[in-house]
Amino acid sequence: MDSNEKLEWSHLEYEEKERNTDWFWALGIIVVAISVTSIIYQNYFFAILIILSGILIAVFAVKKPEMVHYEINQKGLMIKNRLYPYEKIKSFWVQTEKNPTLFIKSERIFMPIISLPIEESSVNEIKNIMLSNQLPEEEMHEHISEKIMESLGF
Repeated sequence: MDSNEKLEWSHLEYEEKERNTDWFWALGIIVVAISVTSIIYQNYFFAILIILSGILIAVFAVKKPEMVHYEINQKGLMIKNRLYPYEKIKSFWVQTEKNPTLFIKSERIFMPIISLPIEESSVNEIKNIMLSNQLPEEEMHEHISEKIMESLGF
């Protein structure tokens, strides 16, 4: 990779889903039922936790996704304003089927695997850049919890 060369793209932070009023009613019914049950069993802390969680889920459900800027340059991978230097990246994987995605395994303790949506036209270029920086390829896939959350409408 040339020292001045960089690859940039932008993508929505997540796929926006339309949720109708039935989805919010179901959320409300579930939150109320669990909270009332918790209060009956005198577990007030859990009831408060469920109510706060329900409110947060509703807030995030109506929030519009923001456009995220990605960049691969001579120093590493930049996501928004955060740089992941090549030295801190353990491995990568470029998924080409379905939705093209770049998976990065970082040194982070919490959520070490980062998935980034990529454009189909830049799949080979990204793979070549990562390999030219001596990063090993390691097959990775979307975590099962992400698939479950997607099926529940999140």
